Order: sequence, then structure tokens, then C-alpha cells
Amino acid sequence: MISLSVSETASPATPHAPGADTTIRVEDVSVTYRTSLERKPTFKSTLLRLGRRERVVREVEALKNVSLEVHQGSVLGIVGANGAGKSTLVRTMAGILPPSVGRVEVHGRVSTLLALGVGFNRDLSGRENVILGGLAAGLSREQLHAKYDEIVEFAELEDFMDMPMRTYSSGMYGRLGFSVAVNMDPDILLIDEALSVGDAKFRKKSFEKMRELCAQARTIVLVSHALGSIEQLCDTAIWMHKGELRMQSDPESIVHAYTKFLDVGEDAFTMEDL
Repeated sequence: MISLSVSETASPATPHAPGADTTIRVEDVSVTYRTSLERKPTFKSTLLRLGRRERVVREVEALKNVSLEVHQGSVLGIVGANGAGKSTLVRTMAGILPPSVGRVEVHGRVSTLLALGVGFNRDLSGRENVILGGLAAGLSREQLHAKYDEIVEFAELEDFMDMPMRTYSSGMYGRLGFSVAVNMDPDILLIDEALSVGDAKFRKKSFEKMRELCAQARTIVLVSHALGSIEQLCDTAIWMHKGELRMQSDPESIVHAYTKFLDVGEDAFTMEDL
């Protein structure tokens, strides 16, 4: 179980126990990034301040008080514009980003595909990266041996597995990453914009693999701009906007509201009506 929690007080309140079928629980989670900016001094300020630069710290609220539950066997779709907080939310679920405030509980073995080639060492071969990825995911060497041929066959990289991954194209990177993630028999699969890797043939195969995993009652969280995939694969969905969870409903309702918002724009769309 992954459990990450940060509270604003020294004595955090005891969280409510999740239901027996809850695999991911997000409670009032906020994530704030702090970035340092350097203002380049003008000639005048250089003379006045002897060349010292003024350091400015900027805070970015990537998530704001997000709460939700993902139940065992469900497929959650996440939609929203770039910068809405979708990837931050999934990375927090994966345990990669700790919440600034709030609590995340994850019950089960997690497999992630969060970005192209994340976790791969470019200087190692494809074979070595698969082995390291499987061991990191908690598989034994015997389990990896049984899975290896299946991973390579799905990725269609039989002739390239002993070559350094720095020689791989972006499509080869994506195919191997997707194959590793979906063939590790995870309890929970977190995918961020990864159904569009490879050519049309591989994208079709990836979509069919996703449907197969959905039918196996795996818990899946899918971030995608492909709204058709959200409607076809997911049984529930959320819409993120500027770090906030604006709406949670069935995929068709979410896609309808989100596309309406995209058509009319934020100024014309009454967000409070949702």
C-alpha cells in the first residue's frame, strides 16, 4: 500500500476508513510547486546593488483540495486542458509527487506509464531495462522470465532488445514502455497520454489491450485528450480545470460538458452551474 499524507496541523485528523472496494483514495489533496526565478539586473540596479540579483520565489498551485475515490475494477478517465493538473494528480496517486496538503491512499500493486520512456536508462539495452523495470515493480526473476517474451512480442521489438535504448526511435520507446506497463499484471494501472504511441496498427493493438485489461476488473486511471477513448474505455470520469476537480460523472456527461466548455470558452461558460 502506498500512503502519503501531509497535514496543515501538527496532529492530523484520523482519516475515514475507505470502503472495502476502494483502491485509491484522495482526500483534500493540494500540491504546490515552488520555483525560483532570477531577475536580471539592469545596469542601474547593478551599480546600486553591486551586481546582486534579486531572487523571486513563485508558488504554483497545481492541485487545489482534490478529493475522490477510485473503486476496485473501475476505469477512471481524467480530462482537462494542458496545465489543468491531470498529470500532477496521477503522479500523486503513483507516489511520485507527495501532496503539500492532504492524504493519498493506494491499495495494490501499481504499474505506471506516465510519460514516454520514463524510468528507462538510455545507455542500457531494451532487455536490461525490461528486467530492471520488472524487478522495480516487484516481480521475481522467475515471473520476469515468464513475462519477457510476451513483453517483447507485444512491443514488436524482437530484433532490437539487445541494442542500447539511445538508438531507439520515439515510437520504439513508447511501444516498449506501454508493453512493460500493461504486461506486469498490475492491480492498478496509471496511464498518462500513452494510447497514442507508435503507428496506427500499434495504437489499435494498444486500445484492444486496454479493453482486455478493463474486462479483467483491473483498476485503471487514464489521462487522455482522446475523448473517444475516455467514452469507450471508462465507466466514470472527472474534469480537471486549473488544479480543481470541476465535475465528476459518467464519461458521456463529462465529455459533453468539457467539449461545450472548449467551444464557448471560460468567460462564457458558467463553471458554477456544473
